[in-house]
Amino acid sequence: MDREFEETVSETSRAQDAARIALGLMLMFAGTSHLTFARKPFKKQVPRWVPLDPDTVVLQSGVVEISLGAALVFLPRQKVVAGRIAGAFFTAIFPGNIAQYQHRRNAFGLDTDAKRLARLFFQPLLVGWALWSTSALRSKRRKELPLPR
Repeated sequence: MDREFEETVSETSRAQDAARIALGLMLMFAGTSHLTFARKPFKKQVPRWVPLDPDTVVLQSGVVEISLGAALVFLPRQKVVAGRIAGAFFTAIFPGNIAQYQHRRNAFGLDTDAKRLARLFFQPLLVGWALWSTSALRSKRRKELPLPR
């Protein structure tokens, strides 16, 4: 017999809700900066092995960040899904941070190896922030159906 999985709307504390909204606003700002004033520095972070034009990558990731941020802020009933997607997104863009460190690309005030290395340790915190603020890790409850006799 198939197992049924039940997705519940996780309860979150006020601190988690504030953190979720802050993360959403931060993502919307970052996404907007991808499309406008920080476009050139973001292009420097696109790893050379990515088979797309760096400008296209920056524009597309900006749209994704704005969308994720808006979902985190304005769709609280979908916070678990948005949190999981945000965590996956932060994981997916981590190679850009590594490339910035490896190739010593200066951007966003990260103009020394020490600063670029320190930035690498911030990415796991963003993943954790996305998952914690939305209760994404504890929201799925598995409900097993009885087996036939």
